[in-house]
Order: sequence, then C-alpha cells, then structure tokens
Amino acid sequence: MVKKKRNYRKEYDNYQSKSKQKKNRAARNASRTKLKKKRKVRKGDGKDVHHRDGNPKNRSSKNLSVKSKARNRSFKRTKTAGKKRR
Repeated sequence: MVKKKRNYRKEYDNYQSKSKQKKNRAARNASRTKLKKKRKVRKGDGKDVHHRDGNPKNRSSKNLSVKSKARNRSFKRTKTAGKKRR
C-alpha cells in the first residue's frame, strides 16, 4: 500500500484557517504563556499545557496543568472518538 503525501496547505485552508480554530489556537497559546510566567513550563521542555475540561478558552488556574506530550496527546476515547469523561 502506497502512503499518500499529506497536504498541509489543504489542511490549513479547510480547518486551521477558520476563525473559530484561530481563536482556539490563540487561547491555547495564552494558556501556555500564563504558565510560562509562573515558571511551570519553558521553551523546549517537551511539556504540554493540559486543559482539564478540554476547553482551550477556559484559562483558569484550576483548569490548567502541565503534562508530558505523550500523556496529554493520548487519552481514552469513546466510540465516536470523543474524549472519555471520568
């Protein structure tokens, strides 16, 4: 089976360039900046800022935590690929 090359331009045009996704990305960046100021993360540390409720716009301190990239990017999913709630 031949693997098809990924078209990053198409991905950006179809998903990442939408205003809702730009706002979500800005909110995630603001969350990381907030934890940088508290010296919980730093550039190149291999850590992700985890939003406990899954909402990138909720930047309250109680909702944010630091996790490794592997822990933050893999989580149990439901049959419909949503995040499984505990």
